[in-house]
Amino acid sequence: MCQKASGTHALALVGVKDAEFEWTRGEPSWFASSNAARRGFCSACGTPLAYDAPDGLALSVVTFDKPDLIAPVKAYGIEGKLAWADGLANLPSHETMDDLEDAPFLANLINYQHPDHDTEIWPLEE
Repeated sequence: MCQKASGTHALALVGVKDAEFEWTRGEPSWFASSNAARRGFCSACGTPLAYDAPDGLALSVVTFDKPDLIAPVKAYGIEGKLAWADGLANLPSHETMDDLEDAPFLANLINYQHPDHDTEIWPLEE
């Protein structure tokens, strides 16, 4: 189910257990993805934010300001792992802006997604 909810081959989540946290940009919208769990997402952009089940709430790692600080410690749901997933690290790698010849629109791209840090004003004014 995480693949469908995230639109990618895997979804990195971190359980919050008894930690205190707050939503800084309003509450997420929720979708009941099964009879036991629901998924939180941003209703403005669709970003997956949370997974809430009887065993606790988990938050999407890549939505944190510093996701590099939250490394995975377990892989769940490996029965759904796609056959090519283990080979991703071995593929030729390129930065996004290396593709300007084939995708010239990238040179003038304006990102409307929330930045990887908190801001006083959102959405940001141009």
